[in-house]
Amino acid sequence: MAKNIKKGDLVQVISGASQARGGDKGKQGRVIEVQVEKNRVIVEGVNFVTKHVRVGQTQRGTKTGGIETHEAPIHVSNVALIDPETKKPTRVGFRSETVTKDGVSKTVRVRYAKKSGKDL
Repeated sequence: MAKNIKKGDLVQVISGASQARGGDKGKQGRVIEVQVEKNRVIVEGVNFVTKHVRVGQTQRGTKTGGIETHEAPIHVSNVALIDPETKKPTRVGFRSETVTKDGVSKTVRVRYAKKSGKDL
């Protein structure tokens, strides 16, 4: 199921608590990483968690660690791809197109937005 969403795609969170209740539903962001084996994605600016990192020192003597916030993975079924035309969530479809390059025909799978039909 993680094949529909790729790194760099603009997605929107479609489930969970609303923003009024402190959740991330309705937020949009770019996909930083896709974890295919776990069916999870990391979205920029969504699902922040607080991590306690042990305090240490670098070679130059600066302190590292303390309390940091990072984006945590979110299940791929809880996000939807954004349609480039309407800027609203849409489902993803695949269609095959033939591309000719240097006289060689090749069949390529192309992702498209189901609402508008535009290529992604």
